[in-house]
Amino acid sequence: MKVSETEAMENAPENAVTHPWTRYVAMGDSFTEGIGDPEPASPGGHRGWADRVAEELSRGHEDFAYANLAVRGRLLQQIVDQQLAHCLSLRPDLVTLSAGGNDLIRPGGDPDALAEKLDSVVQILTLAGATVVLFNGPDTGSSVLGRVRSKVAIYNENLRTIAARHDAVIADMWSLRQLNDPQMWDADRLHFSPLGHHTIAAMVLDSLNVEHTLEPLSPKPLPQRSWRQARSGDLVWAREYFVPWVVRRLRNRSSGDGVTAKRPLPGPVFGPGMPLGSGEGPPGAEEPVRP
Repeated sequence: MKVSETEAMENAPENAVTHPWTRYVAMGDSFTEGIGDPEPASPGGHRGWADRVAEELSRGHEDFAYANLAVRGRLLQQIVDQQLAHCLSLRPDLVTLSAGGNDLIRPGGDPDALAEKLDSVVQILTLAGATVVLFNGPDTGSSVLGRVRSKVAIYNENLRTIAARHDAVIADMWSLRQLNDPQMWDADRLHFSPLGHHTIAAMVLDSLNVEHTLEPLSPKPLPQRSWRQARSGDLVWAREYFVPWVVRRLRNRSSGDGVTAKRPLPGPVFGPGMPLGSGEGPPGAEEPVRP
């Protein structure tokens, strides 16, 4: 790994996890998006292993930032075309990249051709200064994807070669035997359950040699909003409310344009009419109005 910022780690707060990264970007497909781990309070309605990893990495690091560019169903070339440039523009120092799985399960999916394409992507990311984490595929022998087990095994070996060439980290899904447990999988048997995502997150952190608080078989609840997340909420507010307000002022317009007052005439504060015995009513009324 291209990380040696020991001074920053030594000066970290007492409750901080020890690592040198400040900006993490996750690239990939449904696996990285977090499908199978529903959480209404999370952006997009899913949490997943990448969110769980970011939650741990952010402990005690107020300047830590995390972006997740993954989109379900994406093939390797689509990930490259749609996510790589965006990722680089964010200047990450840590990138997780899981890609090629959707290609392998398709007829004609070639693990050698996929690896050749992935190699250039990893090279670009590492030359940009990022620590890159690659995911090999899980052992699909006992799953509905057993028919592609041999292709997954070949792809995994190619990934190890890529990692060695570019000093990347392998998150070893194949050796994670806990994934053989059915409770690690979603009901669709294609995606991981919350427990599966939790287990994978712990494995990723272990692969990065980062201490964490993820306990086996005990998924952590979604943490309270951090200062950084609160600031993100401020950005959403600015986009949806403050910026439109400024634009209206520049255009000499108001949010009240076209809206009429709900109480255009003076009247009593309490009740629909005047108090009994007042002898008064709305303008033009001949008889006092009774409630």
